[in-house]
Amino acid sequence: MALPKRDELLKEVNYDRMPEKHWMDTKPEFRPGTYCYAGEPEVVKDLGLPNPRKWQPHDEDWKLPENWKEIVLNAIRDRMNRFRSFKLFMDICVRCGACADKCHFFLGTGDPKNMPVLRAELMRSVVKGEFTRSGKLFGRLAGARKLTEDVIKEWFYYYYQCTECRRCSVFCPYGIDTAEITILAREILHEIGVNIDWILKPVRFSAEIGNHIGLQPHTIKENIEFLLDDIEEITGIRPEVPLNKKGAEILFVTPSADFFADPGIYTFMGYVLLFHYLGLDWTLSTYAAEGGNFGFFTSHEMMRKLHAKIYHEAERLKVKWILGGECGHMWRVVHQYEDTMLGPAPKNLEVPKSPITGTVFEHAKSTKIVHICEFTADLIAHGKLELDPSRNDHLVVTFHDSCNTSRGMGIFEEPRFILRHVCNNFYEMPENTIREKTFCCGSGSGLNTDEYMEMRMRGGFPRANAVEYVHEKHGVNHLACICAIDRATLTPLMKYWVPAVSVGGVHELVGNALVIPGEKKRTTDLRFQPLKGAEEEA
Repeated sequence: MALPKRDELLKEVNYDRMPEKHWMDTKPEFRPGTYCYAGEPEVVKDLGLPNPRKWQPHDEDWKLPENWKEIVLNAIRDRMNRFRSFKLFMDICVRCGACADKCHFFLGTGDPKNMPVLRAELMRSVVKGEFTRSGKLFGRLAGARKLTEDVIKEWFYYYYQCTECRRCSVFCPYGIDTAEITILAREILHEIGVNIDWILKPVRFSAEIGNHIGLQPHTIKENIEFLLDDIEEITGIRPEVPLNKKGAEILFVTPSADFFADPGIYTFMGYVLLFHYLGLDWTLSTYAAEGGNFGFFTSHEMMRKLHAKIYHEAERLKVKWILGGECGHMWRVVHQYEDTMLGPAPKNLEVPKSPITGTVFEHAKSTKIVHICEFTADLIAHGKLELDPSRNDHLVVTFHDSCNTSRGMGIFEEPRFILRHVCNNFYEMPENTIREKTFCCGSGSGLNTDEYMEMRMRGGFPRANAVEYVHEKHGVNHLACICAIDRATLTPLMKYWVPAVSVGGVHELVGNALVIPGEKKRTTDLRFQPLKGAEEEA
């Protein structure tokens, strides 16, 4: 389906228009471009999930189990008992509206049900109608309703129009985390076989093979060899990339997109140059070759299963600690759940200690995993890297705080510290669109699928709008980020909204700036773009 032109996409958006009907009487319209395709039955079956069948969201009959209502109500009851936060969030909202205009999907669609307060109300109204006396007695007057098949369709439509970015929670005076409600709503929908293909296939590949695209070990090796060919052509140096090396000091885990997908591959080339420069004793695993955890978008149990693969490999390879690459939800899983739901880490792992600076990363004492930006910022702070920021002078850079590493982990300063040392031209986007208030890329949490492109462009509009501001004010032409999904989703977003701006990882810029002993004179960056002043030589 062709996208509308950029000046036409939002012309119908009107935040002041009053809906014609009560929200409980308004059904979602499953129009192409606004919903994700359903999970394929063989994938659902392979994962051991319930109710595998052929169906699509635009079908009238979703072929739910006969006792679907009993299953859903039991699932809600179970989550209310297991998750105190869920029970609390179903009760304490006062509908103040502080979150109403904070969601990127509301800003991009004008749909009131994309206000976080109302998205949560989709679930809260059923909890009231099915589980409370006041709801059963007074119904709609008490904000309550019964669970119906139309409600299930509404949940699917809107809980897959939430990227679990948590921006709304920053502004909620009661601390309600609507992302937690979305996570549990999706988990409940899975119990009756309501799911999406773009999440389940990566989960199956990650569980069976070790990465979300299903790359076999020999394919990973071949892809890396191609990248090493490029590095050698650009720098005259051919670094070593150890695979499945037992006894290495460090296991490096990064999103698999860094092995094969543009622009992630340039970030990977930056990692490899850095590790070569340092003489690091490290290894990749071809069996736990995925930092991203798509299980996080499925269920807590699936998240736990995929997360465990990384630690099992760390145990099998007998490494001392784990270094994690530029990823989003990998870090939210590690930071938010390792100490409670997922841990403890294997006993062979030690508290991470930089072999170059001697810094002990005490904050990773329990997880045994350090973020690559923490590692590199520490190197720069100790003067361990020779950098030539002028090699990035052809770029005017801004930084996108990825939702999971910012709001889910609190990592704000390290990437900026690195960028200020590897770039001469760095500009921040407006304050209310960065750090903990950052806008989502519009396609996170498993929504970066092509059939959903119209909604992705709508949801990503607030982010693009802020990029366009610094593009026009400062001439920004490059958007750096530290998340593989962001690198994948911001690229089409920029092409649509701000086509003069490219997208890449922070360590791609580190790789450009790093002055490596023995390298030849560089005339291009890692993308074979000529360096400023070397256009004719390149």
